[in-house]
Amino acid sequence: MKTIRASVLGFCMGVRRAVDAAEKALAENTDSRQIFTLGPLIHNPVVMDSLEKRGVMVLAGDDFGLVDSNSTVIIRAHGTTREILARLERTGAQVINATCPRVVVSQKRAFDYSSMGYTIVLAGDRNHGEVVSISSFAEGNCLIIESALEAMELDLPEKTVLMAQTTFSMEEYEKIQVILREKNPDIVVFNSICSATKERQNALRELGGKADGIIVAGGSSSANTRRLYETACTICTRCAFVEKPSDIPEEFRNLETVAITAGASTPDSVIEEIEKSLMTGKN
Repeated sequence: MKTIRASVLGFCMGVRRAVDAAEKALAENTDSRQIFTLGPLIHNPVVMDSLEKRGVMVLAGDDFGLVDSNSTVIIRAHGTTREILARLERTGAQVINATCPRVVVSQKRAFDYSSMGYTIVLAGDRNHGEVVSISSFAEGNCLIIESALEAMELDLPEKTVLMAQTTFSMEEYEKIQVILREKNPDIVVFNSICSATKERQNALRELGGKADGIIVAGGSSSANTRRLYETACTICTRCAFVEKPSDIPEEFRNLETVAITAGASTPDSVIEEIEKSLMTGKN
């Protein structure tokens, strides 16, 4: 069997930065501080299992009952709300803000434009941590939409800003822009979609016709990995969404050439294990 890796795959800058922050906190924890992450650090069960085994606990929602001045809390790459940041500061815990710099830019824009009387239209998954985070900085002046269809139903005020979740579909965002510009030609539009998402999509498309099957490696709850899988299905008849080697469909082990791509929250170690499993036939 032959395997082909996409030219761009795996951890993006923001995710690697968050994971590195957790690794550094563990390495420097000489005074037995309890280390928490505010929600799952990244959308990858392999990484989360590894951190949990080394004592890192995940805080669910806004339950800070276990957090005190002898705790370290890591803000994940998606960011969090202004209200939760304020509550964490009151606990006296050490707070490590590993919010992706691109998300921080969107947070600041939402706050600044909202302060100037603008309504923020945010394109993204309304239940996604990043969207919840950014919208909180708009101080109540935020409309969240998930599709061009929802954009068609909006009544826009004169002062409006449009931005997107960093992992939102570029194609859908372009449709939304066209619709909203027709409604309000003066709308301020920011292209806040991370280039890492587009780069992985483009690298995947380059694999079209070069393999008998495509494996998309990543966590099932990862939005950008799910979109990679959807794209893979448009360029190849055999595609599989795989979190770990044991998830590889048996039919893939009989293919001559298998291409591999991975979402922005997939560590190098998982990619290597999947590739090794394909080559050796062992899980």
